[in-house]
Amino acid sequence: MAEDAHEKTEDPTSKKLEQARNKGQIARSRELSTTLVLIGSATALLLFGQGIAVALFRVMQRMFTLSRDETYDSNHMFQAWGTSLGEVIGPVSLYMVIVTVAGIYGSIALGGYNFTWESAAPKANKLNPLAGLKRMFGPNGIVELLKALAKFIVVAATTYLALKFFSNEALHLDMELYPRNVFHALELMGWIFLIICCALIPIAAFDVPYQKYKHDEQMKMTKQEVKDERKNAEGSPEVKSRIRRLQFQAAARRMMQEVPKADVVVTNPTHYSVALTYDQKGNRAPVLVAKGTDELAMHIRKIANAHEVPIVESPMLARAIYYSTEPNHEIPEKLFMAVAQVLAYVYQLKTWRKGRGKRPKPLAKELPIPPELRR
Repeated sequence: MAEDAHEKTEDPTSKKLEQARNKGQIARSRELSTTLVLIGSATALLLFGQGIAVALFRVMQRMFTLSRDETYDSNHMFQAWGTSLGEVIGPVSLYMVIVTVAGIYGSIALGGYNFTWESAAPKANKLNPLAGLKRMFGPNGIVELLKALAKFIVVAATTYLALKFFSNEALHLDMELYPRNVFHALELMGWIFLIICCALIPIAAFDVPYQKYKHDEQMKMTKQEVKDERKNAEGSPEVKSRIRRLQFQAAARRMMQEVPKADVVVTNPTHYSVALTYDQKGNRAPVLVAKGTDELAMHIRKIANAHEVPIVESPMLARAIYYSTEPNHEIPEKLFMAVAQVLAYVYQLKTWRKGRGKRPKPLAKELPIPPELRR
């Protein structure tokens, strides 16, 4: 059991993943980034290589035809430099845009965009030779070695096959006219470069799920870590229980202070007590000012007796109000009729006790309470 407690068998929580992301610990695949940059470079070379070659040809032609006077005149030299820059900036810029987009996408394709200074901060464990040896000869080091060997074999084999495939065409370049043979050679180089780069796709296809799996394994947590994080996020159960108990006691004290202001207390009569108040001059419905069960219900009745607040026994109505209404809230509209009969009885009883009017008839045992509110 002690070993199980230290085994990382649980999936990482969202908080753990967020903290790791803030530290720069996210899944990354260098093979994917390298492959996309190389394929992007090869594609850009095929698309704009001829344009770059033509621009360089014009620059060299211009520079090799400078006259003696132009070489000694700074104005002509600056003009020549501007012309040269204007020739190459277009195709080279397009080439760099494709390579840059491929590099950015390759970096964020796995793990998404993330920027943090913490990952760039120097760490002592990175300078520890023992930690370095452990990384070199650990499982990850073995995988990296196998990937390096696989890349060497795949690239070497692909290069050999590509050169063999284009060898006949390359050998006949000297039979073509200049500068067509130069452009043709550049095109052959672009296709060979692209084929070699595409050979890295299987390596990247293996590395992406491996890096994701390795990251997921590193992020896994022990059961104790999950419990500790949940406890820190939600608070200790003992502390939460004490807080709820204190909140309940504070709410009970506030309710007890409102009982003397109530117009009537409706009881179960032993298990439930609810205290109601009604402002005859206002437009509000009767309001529940206090409620309780068992000991708290007895305490409400005790305070009501001490302050001569009328107590009416109506078990069904007491339970309906208790479960449907919270303190300082109006009673539901469906209970208006039943509560109105109770309040009318209480007001008639007060008038009779003052020596005015007749003694009211006893309150009906069955009050109009909807079935859905009966408890």
